[in-house]
Amino acid sequence: SLDKNCCVMRYTTAGQLFNIIAPREFVDFSYTTSYEDGLLSCGISLDYGEVRLNFVHGFNHPCGWFCIPLEDHPSHSVLACYIQTELQGMLPQSAVDTAMVSLI
Repeated sequence: SLDKNCCVMRYTTAGQLFNIIAPREFVDFSYTTSYEDGLLSCGISLDYGEVRLNFVHGFNHPCGWFCIPLEDHPSHSVLACYIQTELQGMLPQSAVDTAMVSLI
């Protein structure tokens, strides 16, 4: 059984450029917990056998984020992310790099 702080998530991205870049699907295991008065979440993709039509199955290597309040302004927070995504499919690496930087 999964701990209350654990979950399995399936999420998708929309196709881009009139679906020249196909939609992506990710299935990840995630763990979230309290961290320094904020939150810490980490996860990794699962090898999930079900293939959904019209999606390319992407893969997330170990990744995570944390959100902690600023000491000087406790009503504001810092959000830091570490993402290692393989989008799969036939995409030029330069296009992937440009897209990932523009999302963050």
